[in-house]
Amino acid sequence: MQLVLISGLSGSGKSIALNALEDSGYYCIDNLPGPLLQESAELLRRAGHQRVAMSIDARTGDALEQVPGYITALKDQGVDLRLLFLDTKNDTLIKRFSETRRRHPLATGTRTLEECLTRERELLAPIGEIGSASTPPTCCRMPCATGSRTCSTFEPNRVMLLFESFSYKQGIPLDADLIFDVRCLPNPHYDPRLRPLSGLDGPVIEFLEKEPKVGAMLEDVRRFVETWLPSYGQDNRSSLTVAVGCTGGRHRSVYFVERLGAYFRSRSPVLVRHRHLAPAA
Repeated sequence: MQLVLISGLSGSGKSIALNALEDSGYYCIDNLPGPLLQESAELLRRAGHQRVAMSIDARTGDALEQVPGYITALKDQGVDLRLLFLDTKNDTLIKRFSETRRRHPLATGTRTLEECLTRERELLAPIGEIGSASTPPTCCRMPCATGSRTCSTFEPNRVMLLFESFSYKQGIPLDADLIFDVRCLPNPHYDPRLRPLSGLDGPVIEFLEKEPKVGAMLEDVRRFVETWLPSYGQDNRSSLTVAVGCTGGRHRSVYFVERLGAYFRSRSPVLVRHRHLAPAA
């Protein structure tokens, strides 16, 4: 099991990091009490979870002193444990708390925000020392409050591609990120033999593949998605919906979606759906 342990200063981006890992397929636990680290890891391992992320911060209190011992024990048990410690300058954190108007977790009514940050650094020192003595992939220290949302320690998020066909008669899907209109292509609907069939059937596929325009447009759509997919991934997306529409959502759009799905399956996780493909009347 791979366990990513996230810790660091309040306001440094722990929630952003945890959300990014969750979108990448990690089982995530926020604000885990330190004494439950070993027990929770063993429970999740027995449940079959291969990738887990947990955040531990100053809300755990004095028990943070025990966390380095728990980390050592987990590593001795064969757990691939990686520490992600997030930190940044006090003035950046103070500005962030001022903008969000959030209460610092250690605020008691008798401490200023700066005093809370000082106390927080003291509590996190045992974990911070591990980060100072480690190098990736064991640990990664990054200033998340500056806006960075990625970490070279972990693999980049693979975007889930959803290709779906639809009928313009029944409306454009609201969840689509990219929409391609293939109504300008020859329509199998006007061939009585092909009308009852769909873009999943051999005769329709043969009809469309004989048309040079179909191949040209398919290549254009494929190239566009392939060119810009890495940029969507860098935007921290977990999924991208590519919708292809024709008049009835039965022939041309279905064919396109099936071909696109087959092409991209070797490059990214892929789902294929046909919104308006229904049996012929």
